[in-house]
Amino acid sequence: MKTYFSKFLLLLSILAIVSSCKKDDDVAIDDSKAENLLGLGESAEDILSDDIYKSLVVELVYSNGFRPEQRTIDNLRRFLSERVNKPDGISIVETVIAPPPGEPYTTQEIRDIEAENRTRYTTDDQIAIYVFFANGNAQGDTGSTVTLGTAYRNTSVVIYQETLQSLDVDRFLVEATTLRHEFGHLFGLVNILNDDIHTDHEDPDNNKHCVVEDCLMFFASTIPSTLPDPMESDIPQLDALCIADLQAKGGK
Repeated sequence: MKTYFSKFLLLLSILAIVSSCKKDDDVAIDDSKAENLLGLGESAEDILSDDIYKSLVVELVYSNGFRPEQRTIDNLRRFLSERVNKPDGISIVETVIAPPPGEPYTTQEIRDIEAENRTRYTTDDQIAIYVFFANGNAQGDTGSTVTLGTAYRNTSVVIYQETLQSLDVDRFLVEATTLRHEFGHLFGLVNILNDDIHTDHEDPDNNKHCVVEDCLMFFASTIPSTLPDPMESDIPQLDALCIADLQAKGGK
């Protein structure tokens, strides 16, 4: 599919994998933050299971004008409740910050913004996830390719909210689907860490994504032009093969 939207999703997915599946060796690690500075997929089991961490906190960080829709936040809470085993609960907190300068943002600038503004880190028996809704776009965007989001560390996600808001699409469907899709990568989908897969369903043409076309983790799942009518359907769901991967790691 050689469309504008298929290109931006493919770029989203590639950046999430290529630039994020390694530890941040260039960062001086503070021991209190070390558990949140690992490579993509390395905390999948810790997020999904209750073996070590009994609760989960998700911090949504944004500047004024870039808050996700309330129903997106509510949808994320339901999604996590359906898939994550946390007997002591799942909480979502919001942090409003001054608009960071410097967009379009490089991956390093996104990391720097996290270092300056993240307030919730994994401690004791609670694991923490950080999501930044950026007030700018990603460096490398062009007139035909854009990035909507990237999962770039084990517990870190950026959603390029300014880009998302500029699209002539149903905002909730794209916003919620992109957020869920990136959380799927935090969960280790699909085969983020090599050989970390329950059943072989990785798309050979689009690595780290599901081969099932109607799955949330299919590479084209967040192409706005292919989303169903919001009056008739909901955002894409995880297929049975992806759910089996999560359950193998202690998820639901």
